[in-house]
Amino acid sequence: MLTPLAVKIGAVSWMPKMLPIIEKCDVRLQGLTKGRLSVLDIAGLPNIVLRVPGRKTGNVRSTPLLCVPQNGGWLIAGSYFGNPKLPTWVLNLRACETAEVIYRGKTLSVGWREITGTERDQAWQTLLATWPNFAIYEQRTERLIPVFFLAPGPSKS
Repeated sequence: MLTPLAVKIGAVSWMPKMLPIIEKCDVRLQGLTKGRLSVLDIAGLPNIVLRVPGRKTGNVRSTPLLCVPQNGGWLIAGSYFGNPKLPTWVLNLRACETAEVIYRGKTLSVGWREITGTERDQAWQTLLATWPNFAIYEQRTERLIPVFFLAPGPSKS
């Protein structure tokens, strides 16, 4: 499994600068494999492609994300490698009621909710168990990294 190597690479300080290149490579890989393989798959990490309309343009944006499958849905974190800015997908998700997830080659409509308080703390520990580097990203930024739960069907407000 390449997961231990991926964890080491994900922890290096220059990784956030490489994100645009990694994303382009991942989009290309997914295009060539018709969505059956991503960089996260190669690393042995659970992942989804989140599809949400842009809040300004309405154009659907696809973002590959590390996830943690849980209770028939997925936990995701807006970490952006600890960048001070929120990832654009977070802003777009917050601006829409439902989204789509591509998981294991299937496209599903999902509802979502942002997790807060004690529940967020518990979800954060679950995310850390899958990707310990979230702790490093948390140290790199002053913002609270948002955590979301996505599940097939309507929003779980």
